[in-house]
Amino acid sequence: MRFKNLDLNLLAALDTLIRVRNVSRAAEEMFITQSAMSNALGRLRDYFDDPLLIQVGRAMELSPLAVSLEEPLRDIIVRIEAAVVSTPSFAPEESTRRIKLIVSDYSLHTVMPVFLQILAQKAPGMQVDFKPQQNYPHLLLERGEADLLIAPAVFCSASHPTEHLLEDEICCVVDAESPLAHMPMTEAALLAAGHVVMQPPNGGESFAQRICGQFGLAIRVEASTFSFASLPLLIRGTTRIALVQRSLVQSMLGLGGIAIIAPPFPFPPLQQSLQWHSYRTRDPGLAWVRAQILEAATMFRASLDSGEQGRQGIQAVNT
Repeated sequence: MRFKNLDLNLLAALDTLIRVRNVSRAAEEMFITQSAMSNALGRLRDYFDDPLLIQVGRAMELSPLAVSLEEPLRDIIVRIEAAVVSTPSFAPEESTRRIKLIVSDYSLHTVMPVFLQILAQKAPGMQVDFKPQQNYPHLLLERGEADLLIAPAVFCSASHPTEHLLEDEICCVVDAESPLAHMPMTEAALLAAGHVVMQPPNGGESFAQRICGQFGLAIRVEASTFSFASLPLLIRGTTRIALVQRSLVQSMLGLGGIAIIAPPFPFPPLQQSLQWHSYRTRDPGLAWVRAQILEAATMFRASLDSGEQGRQGIQAVNT
């Protein structure tokens, strides 16, 4: 099909070339030969009368025109993909669809195991591809690189629909033998102690750090990690503190050697949300998956409330 003498099949090639900036990798993604992709790039250059991709050393850079085409072209491709993937009906027990989910390791250790158990029962043929959370995670939704996003509400985009998933308290975690484990936590003690924090791999701040900033608390960071789940382990044997989501700590109670301390004043809870691209709202497959994630969050919360996660080896003070 052509539009204004442009073969529309070339748009998909241009979108991939702009995204990966490599002819060989673009060919692999589109399951065509490198020579075929080179030919497509040549035709695109002729049509736009522009180099589009420019060799700079060993890398390829986008021309100014290619930069200007990147966002509108991605929007077109996402719209087309949403229309093609979406079907009038959805049978989970027959589906072999791959769902791409952006999550932090907090979600991987809490709600996602329950979600996969549900899928194994109701949609055993479905596949799930977990992608790490990053700064401005909604951009992956807009680029069509992910189907769903699970993130704190403050990190979601106002341009796309969201649904409340769960709420979680932020608590202080210390070593069970630390003096901090045997007294109420005060603001002075919180500021005097060294902290271990989760630092997103590509920069930015964690939810706990953002909260401290809102309260004007300049905590002293002595160690940082890319993983929420490692925080309770990294304070063991030290006098440091980690600010961690309570449900994550509760799911690790069996490890022992740690104590949960109430913060000196109530921190606002983590509001975890589920978000998807506005173009995907009517996709029955994604609507079904969203419902299963919400069910998984409810089941996980209920298991914690009923104590099914166990409380062995943990000391709780002022909880």
